Amino acid sequence: MQLEIMPKKKRLSAGRVPLILFLCQMISALDVPLDYGGKAKLLEDLVQPPTITQQSPKDYIVDPRENIVIQCEAKGKPPPSFSWTRNGTHFDIDKDPLVTMKAGSGTLIINIMGEGKAETYEGVYQCTARNERGAAISNNIVVRPSRSPLWTKEKLEPITLRSGQSLVLPCRPPIGLPPAIIFWMDNSFQRLPQNERVSQGLNGDLYFSNVLPEDSREDYICYARFNHTQTIQQKQPISVKVILVDELNDTIAANLSDTEVYGAKSSRERPPTFLTPQGNASNKEELRGNVLSLECIAEGLPTPIIYWIKEDGTLPINRTFYRNFQKTLQITQVSEADSGKYQCIAKNALGVIHHTISVTVKAAPYWIMAPQNLVLSPGEDGALVCRANGNPKPRISWLSNGVPIEIAPDDPSRKINGDTIIFSSVQERSSAVYQCNASNEYGYLLGNAFVNVLAEPPRILTSENTLYQVIANRPALLDCAFFGSPLPTIEWFKGTKGSALREDTYVLHENGTLEIPVAQKDSTGTYTCVARNKLGMAKNEVHLEIKDPTSIIKQPEYAVVQRGSTVSFECKVKHDHTLIPTVIWLKDNGELPSDGRFTVDKDQLVVADVSDNDGGTYTCVANTTLDIVSASAVLSVVAPTPTPAPIYDVPNPPFDLELTDQLDKSVQLSWTPGDDNNSPITKFIIEYEDAMHEAGLWHHQTEVPGTQTTAQLKLSPYVNYSFRVMAENSLGRSLPSEASEQYLTKAAEPDKNPMTVEGLGSEPDNLVITWQPLNGFESNGPGLQYKVSWRQKDGDDEWTSVVVANVSKYIVSGTPTFVPYLIKVQALNDVGFAPEPAVVMGHSGEDLPMVAPGNVHVTVMNSTLAEVHWDPVPLKSVRGHLQGYRIYYWTDQNSSKRNRRHIERKILTFQGSKTHGMLPGLEPFSHYTLNVRVVNGKGEGPASPDRVFHTPEGVPSAPSSLKIVNPTLDSLTLEWDPPSHPNGILTEYTLRYQPINSTHELGPLVDLKIPANKTRWTLKNLNFSTRYKFYFYAQTSAGSGSQITEEAITTVDEGKMAGILPPDVGAGKAVNPRISKLTVAAAETYANISWEYEGPEHVNFYVEYGVAGSKEEWRKEIVNGSRSFFGLKGLMPGTAYKVRVGAEGDSGFVSSEDVFETGPAMASRQVDIATQGWFIGLMCAVALLILILLIVCFIRRNKGGKYPVKEKEDAHPDPEIQPMKEDDGTFGEYSDAEDHKPLKKGSRTPSDRTVKKEDSDDSLVDYGEGVNGQFNEDGSFIGQYSGKKEKEPAEGNESSEAPSPVNAMNSFV
Repeated sequence: MQLEIMPKKKRLSAGRVPLILFLCQMISALDVPLDYGGKAKLLEDLVQPPTITQQSPKDYIVDPRENIVIQCEAKGKPPPSFSWTRNGTHFDIDKDPLVTMKAGSGTLIINIMGEGKAETYEGVYQCTARNERGAAISNNIVVRPSRSPLWTKEKLEPITLRSGQSLVLPCRPPIGLPPAIIFWMDNSFQRLPQNERVSQGLNGDLYFSNVLPEDSREDYICYARFNHTQTIQQKQPISVKVILVDELNDTIAANLSDTEVYGAKSSRERPPTFLTPQGNASNKEELRGNVLSLECIAEGLPTPIIYWIKEDGTLPINRTFYRNFQKTLQITQVSEADSGKYQCIAKNALGVIHHTISVTVKAAPYWIMAPQNLVLSPGEDGALVCRANGNPKPRISWLSNGVPIEIAPDDPSRKINGDTIIFSSVQERSSAVYQCNASNEYGYLLGNAFVNVLAEPPRILTSENTLYQVIANRPALLDCAFFGSPLPTIEWFKGTKGSALREDTYVLHENGTLEIPVAQKDSTGTYTCVARNKLGMAKNEVHLEIKDPTSIIKQPEYAVVQRGSTVSFECKVKHDHTLIPTVIWLKDNGELPSDGRFTVDKDQLVVADVSDNDGGTYTCVANTTLDIVSASAVLSVVAPTPTPAPIYDVPNPPFDLELTDQLDKSVQLSWTPGDDNNSPITKFIIEYEDAMHEAGLWHHQTEVPGTQTTAQLKLSPYVNYSFRVMAENSLGRSLPSEASEQYLTKAAEPDKNPMTVEGLGSEPDNLVITWQPLNGFESNGPGLQYKVSWRQKDGDDEWTSVVVANVSKYIVSGTPTFVPYLIKVQALNDVGFAPEPAVVMGHSGEDLPMVAPGNVHVTVMNSTLAEVHWDPVPLKSVRGHLQGYRIYYWTDQNSSKRNRRHIERKILTFQGSKTHGMLPGLEPFSHYTLNVRVVNGKGEGPASPDRVFHTPEGVPSAPSSLKIVNPTLDSLTLEWDPPSHPNGILTEYTLRYQPINSTHELGPLVDLKIPANKTRWTLKNLNFSTRYKFYFYAQTSAGSGSQITEEAITTVDEGKMAGILPPDVGAGKAVNPRISKLTVAAAETYANISWEYEGPEHVNFYVEYGVAGSKEEWRKEIVNGSRSFFGLKGLMPGTAYKVRVGAEGDSGFVSSEDVFETGPAMASRQVDIATQGWFIGLMCAVALLILILLIVCFIRRNKGGKYPVKEKEDAHPDPEIQPMKEDDGTFGEYSDAEDHKPLKKGSRTPSDRTVKKEDSDDSLVDYGEGVNGQFNEDGSFIGQYSGKKEKEPAEGNESSEAPSPVNAMNSFV
């Protein structure tokens, strides 16, 4: 039975009505509408059992300073009476003068503000509402007054600890009701800052992962706020002092006892450990629906970072939150699925630790299906269902009118089956209120549901002939509130005749309302609601009118005006002619000023003598009884200025598009132009969209002059048209207008046929006919197909036709090979055929040619070119389109040495019907074989018989190699390999050579003929120590080939030259001596010269130098040994010098010149050894004694060291000591005041930068000095006497040192 209007929507069909009726009787929440406006008299005779409508919470904490109000409200008919129990016994409110019951309800008011105490009325209360149909009961309401106890007094000792240690400040607030909210502040009531290092735990304690000196303070105060009583309690302040390790000197450390310094952990860096929770694992239990809060706080140095994971799953994305700097994980609305193991991970640079929290989610009972009221008619069946779930599973018990059902009066119509009470053949005495109690150890649920047995015919509560007015294209809701028992069925009818309205167009709601989702003009009319049950029928008529929407077709526009001028805003409204619109104007969403300057006309607002205060937003509001629309514009007021030039822009888009005169192939489109923005509109462009075939794609339709606002448009069949218009002026084109309404034209036969029809065979026995299909726009109607027709061109056969679907290909099988066909493809649809199509010609499939070209003969033109001739094959044997002829040719050289299948065959193709072709790029002096084949679209035909031809000799390629070996004082030996391509029979070799002097001038050329069978030749009687250039080539009878060149030098002394090649190498290319990469590092009075040398060993070098730009002769210095560096001494400061390097005793190789400049003269720098201490003096004395033995070997090592004295120099700076200048290449060296000798460099260092022991027996390595000892340019030892390099340096000597002069020289080598 339906007793009140329900908000839930339900689509109904005729076949489902009985099932839904039964379910409604079984489980729907039903009620008797005790008051329904003007229809209340229809329901005066109805009765209903009590229903609790409002009650206090189960756990009711009250403020002890205010009166206690325990709510209990209920409804029923007749109105229910109320009674209370307290702690399970009847509570007689008449005997307590402080307790009263609110009139017309069961709410208790306990007046304790005068003389009573809240503690007196603590207890468990339950309300009962009763009338003649039954009794409903409330939950057990536990009433407790709130408590905010004081902190117990305690003496808090100051805490002293080292920087870096961890710390926990306990709070331990007093237990209140409800629990207090904890926070930490200082004496000034300022919250203490918290971060990843310092944070408050869930228990209220303050945790420090490590402490810092700034944590020292005397006012760490924990506060507890009790919201119910609006009180705050304060703990005694805690004093914390953090001491730096450096402050703990011996005296302080001796005076501090072990207990005075907090904790025992080291203040050094350490891996994390957990402050809370303790251990590696813990357990957590939470109730379903609550917030699960998991906490991990770790100490360590540096401060650990906390991460969270769920071991056996993932954290819920939308319900997971991280609090307290990642230390607290919260999951809201927790459910059983959130049970599992959660792991928190604490990590810092020194380690990682884990803690696993096993979470179990329990659940107080919760409803799966709460019991619902039942309204039944006599003799009907029904059921009350009470289903709940929880963890553990709740126990279900039933009560009747507040009494356990086991002891309640017996009712033969009911049967209890666990969580269900089944009623059968109920009678009026079966009316009662039943309570379902679902409980477990975590709580309980109590649900009231009545069974009300009534026999009532249908009653419609909606007023008769109600008129509904709705704006078009909006939903329309027609009410039909009803009541009856048994539950009536509802049907709706439109007009006086016709069948019931169905759900395919309408929505029928459970409360009887009829919904028209999109009301149109044709929805106007009279609708009848009919309610039926077995006791009778009732009906009611309502009327629906559909109105046109209100719109503002000319909106107010933004305006900028000068003070004192007049401005107007236009607001033109379009509305339904039966509705009377009201137009009002607002300024800044308020009323217009009551000023005579504001004038409201029919369609506009005029503001005269504009002032600065008139600026703002003006809104035109047009409303009718059914709808309301508005449009706004901003007015900006500016100071008077000269009249500005008009602003020119593209037009605003047209609007208000309308279609009229709608015919099959034409329609008239009209529109309203937008603002032209001071440039006249020259034309309108109209575009269309085909929503059926190409939705979203706009095409050009036509253009009309700018003075025209209508256009007659030609249309195509079977197209769902939408149109839009753009305006254009001299500045450009406007944005498109809004699209017009859609217009679907009728279908017609196609007016064109497919394009690009072709016929080609893919196999020798088929014909593939292809075409370009028509698009949807060109189909002109549904059911697009194609009629494909074909016949042989040269035959008398009739046309063969087939109709295919909307495809683009059809294959004809069983055709002769390569026969011409006539083809045509015609379009058709459900309406008819397109015009007769054009005929095109195609061919069936090709096959391989059958005949090889004949009479193949070859004419050799020269050693690399031949011409081939052949006779064409008959066209019929081609069996396809002739594409040309293909020549295969290959050489027969060395064919006996390899498999003929691997012979490289070359191919040349000649297009069309050519009968000859040229073969270029042949190899001279070769045997060739060729054949010719004809080619069509299918492939190649058979090959012609092979033809053999020979190419004559050609000139050879260059000899493969040329080597000059065994150079002596007057001879050179040449070795070579024959040409890789002799291109004939070699007749001889030609050798031409000429000498090259020291200035690279070439001498006379000598020709020499060498037999072809030679691969080695010795030239004698040559000049000693002379470079020669050789030109060498081979010859055949066809001429000379390409030449190969080489250069070589005869030796000065045959004995010396014997060392050029290793003993096991008898021949090789001569090594050309060369000096390169000349580098100069200059100081004030000396320069270090270095170079690179390539050539024979045991060469003596010399250095020549002089003042740049002068005409004086070169000064020459001999380099001892074969070193590749030299030091020039006695140079003048600030002077430019030229330098070059040569080899002593040899002519012909001298390095290129280089120019350098010495540094400017600088004041002498003096090191006062006495200021360096006895240790430096001792080291310098030792260095002077061993300097003569060690200087050469030490410099040969070419290794720079560090300045261990750098720290001492920093501590005792000498103002005269200058650092080395690395940027300009000069040296600020340590020196004696009387000696400024340049630094000599040792012998060349090998490429691997190591010094072998046998190279020098007096290395510093043997004396234990390693590379740390260093020397000044005069040989004085300036380094500290330290151990070998492998030993650890003394603490403090590992800082960066100034670069040594030796290191600087290394950079120039």
